[in-house]
Amino acid sequence: MRIAPALVVIWLIIGVIGAGQRGYYNGSVGSCNRVGTIVVTILAGPLNYLGVDPRVNCTIPKPSK
Repeated sequence: MRIAPALVVIWLIIGVIGAGQRGYYNGSVGSCNRVGTIVVTILAGPLNYLGVDPRVNCTIPKPSK
């Protein structure tokens, strides 16, 4: 049972490395699109090396006046 958490951690570490290799950590992370893309890239883990290129397009609603 202890192998599952270790596999999850390794999966996420591979995702962090993949996002870094794509240059997602360069510059500011000020938009929802950029943050979402970084998160799904990390969650995709090793799938990044199999050709998966997750992208997120989102809009944040503006507050009413």
